Amino acid sequence: MKLADLGDVRLHYRIDGPEDGAPVVFANSLGTDLRLWDPILPLLPEGLRILRFDKRGHGLSSCPPSPYPMGALVTDVEKLMDMHGFKDALFVGLSIGGMIAQGLAVKRLDLVRALVLSNTGAKIGNADMWADRIAAVQKNGIESLADAVMERWFAPDFRATPELELWRNMVVRQEVEGYAGCSAAISGTDFYATTASLRLPALGIAGSEDGSTPPDLVRETIDLIPGSQFHVIRRTAHLPCVENPEEYAQVLTKFMRDTGHI
Repeated sequence: MKLADLGDVRLHYRIDGPEDGAPVVFANSLGTDLRLWDPILPLLPEGLRILRFDKRGHGLSSCPPSPYPMGALVTDVEKLMDMHGFKDALFVGLSIGGMIAQGLAVKRLDLVRALVLSNTGAKIGNADMWADRIAAVQKNGIESLADAVMERWFAPDFRATPELELWRNMVVRQEVEGYAGCSAAISGTDFYATTASLRLPALGIAGSEDGSTPPDLVRETIDLIPGSQFHVIRRTAHLPCVENPEEYAQVLTKFMRDTGHI
């Protein structure tokens, strides 16, 4: 386990693969840690240099006082990539991770050569919705939202499996301050104008049953980038990398080949 001291926050991160491998960065969703990507990693091509990390307030990273601006989350991964020489990377972001991906690509195009926006949007929800969620978490804890979160995260087939408990445990064990802080970051973000300025290879991935970022939102977002691709994974919801890692890895691998990343 590694910890990067970035000044106002210390991020837990992990790097896998050879130093000269094609760089890939994964940014996970609200309420999860870097283990979100465990199901797909064995299914990806060998020889990649993969960076994963826990956002501030999540997993084993430190938890500064909330709220967090989206700019701070973007700067966190920017510093982490600079620290470890990740340039011209394929950046895969899911949910809030996809928002971080959009912000980073606009700010530091030298770091991002291709973009995968998974189960995300240029804007997600509205201020009132996020204010209600933050208030509920701060008053009653994440446990009070956990069942509703599971319904948005997973399609009915997956919710009927024993594995659901693993992901429910993951979300309820996150820091309340971190969950609230990152919720505030999502609430304050509207990337429609900035994402529309991007010119780079881009792929959108959606889950057909996603209750948090429906396929139409993902398509609307990825369509802001000319020449982008879009793929829907059927019978999955907000975390298709967990529900159908085989198809998710196939789509990612094809995109890497199409863009000359591998």
